[in-house]
Amino acid sequence: MIDPLARVTGRRGHFRMESGYHADLWLDLDGLFVEPRAIAPAVAALAARLQSYDVAVVCGPLLGGAFLAQLLAHAMNADFVFAERVASSPTAGLYGARYRIPEGVAAHLPGRRVALVDDVMSAGSSLRATHAALTVGGAVPVVVAAFAVLGSRGSDFFAAQDLPVETLSHQPLDTWPQDDCPLCRAGVPLEDVAI
Repeated sequence: MIDPLARVTGRRGHFRMESGYHADLWLDLDGLFVEPRAIAPAVAALAARLQSYDVAVVCGPLLGGAFLAQLLAHAMNADFVFAERVASSPTAGLYGARYRIPEGVAAHLPGRRVALVDDVMSAGSSLRATHAALTVGGAVPVVVAAFAVLGSRGSDFFAAQDLPVETLSHQPLDTWPQDDCPLCRAGVPLEDVAI
């Protein structure tokens, strides 16, 4: 089995994710795309899983999702677009991040079948916001994909939208709303990784 996260390091602690959820694990994904040849087998495997969805465009949120989306678009002979974060408010509660599709690429979306892609999906904050931006722009999301899915919050949301989730790896991840966080109750210092 291809392990796309074999080159990724993680650390334990107390983290506020972009979604607003708290977690005890943070993966450092910055180095994942430094050597494209090293992840080429994982890209090919994920592209093969997406072939049956008749995707015309692959879209990912900046940063990691867009890098993977571009690699997948190339492998699938599809077009590539990206979403960029325009606002995020940690005080707004859960899912406060907002993304937009830049005007220069938005014209390529109306009526087209799109795969939403991120490197790793946990609660799915950036993919949820990208999904919202795509549908406002007239795109037709047909599948969500990630190298790895951590926990079930993100995949549960997309299942409720009747969007299948394709992944190479599904691993457990505990996440909590701030009010229910055992790490907060234990006084473990919080690091905001959503910035």
